[in-house]
Amino acid sequence: MTRAWIWSVCLWIAMGAAVAGADAVAIRKVLPHYLDLQGRHALHPSLYERDAYQAHLRQNPAQCGGIRFDIQSKGRPDTRAPIYWRIELRTDSAPNPRVFEKPALARTRSSRWSQVTIDGEDYRRLGKIMAWRVTLVSGDRVWAEQKSFLWQ
Repeated sequence: MTRAWIWSVCLWIAMGAAVAGADAVAIRKVLPHYLDLQGRHALHPSLYERDAYQAHLRQNPAQCGGIRFDIQSKGRPDTRAPIYWRIELRTDSAPNPRVFEKPALARTRSSRWSQVTIDGEDYRRLGKIMAWRVTLVSGDRVWAEQKSFLWQ
């Protein structure tokens, strides 16, 4: 009797975890990278070199040609409506956040990386970026969100 009860409790817990994770959509990581005038975020394939080059680009904004958000997400929205990434940027040159949207590709249930690039004239009009928010949106519904520390 006790063994059957323990197995039934374990089964209910496992089913609850499977149902809770079935439609879970999450943004795991967002990496904003400045791009140089040639569209590179690093000169060498080393994390140390990438971080050093990013510090160089932050200190020399004239050498920046854009910014790219590398977004790691998990899961996919359970919807037939088109889904897209929304990037909101607070800058020192505008009182309201600037909004950029890009369609999200077909998603799998496993983890996946996406990229949203802001360059050219859009980047030149931004000014200094103070804070950002990334959301996965479908229609009026927000499926997942991640924001920088300074976003309020």
